[in-house]
Amino acid sequence: MLTKILITALIIVGALFYLRKPTASVKSQGTSKLGQQMMFRYLVYGLIATSLLASGGYWYWNWQDGNQVVSVTIVSPLEESSETYQVRKKDILANEITTLDGLSIRLSNQERVIIAKSIQE
Repeated sequence: MLTKILITALIIVGALFYLRKPTASVKSQGTSKLGQQMMFRYLVYGLIATSLLASGGYWYWNWQDGNQVVSVTIVSPLEESSETYQVRKKDILANEITTLDGLSIRLSNQERVIIAKSIQE
């Protein structure tokens, strides 16, 4: 995840340096070509800003959803008992859950897991 962020940042920095590179023959260009270049530059800056905002929004939404507390009920068919735990969504794995208290619970293939949204007080 960190490498993806670093590569994206390097590409953005490279694009900014490329866009800020001065052109050699600015004086010989016509005003219409200069206007097109300015519009292209503003368009690229807008796309960069939009992608950064979208990436930040997605990252925040993913973080917020992963930290949501849910109720996990584990039903054991052998003992006919059930236990309910408070767990963050990001701590629910295929074979194991970690409760808010830090308790790691390994799950067997026979146990049934029921995940329900917790009631926030």
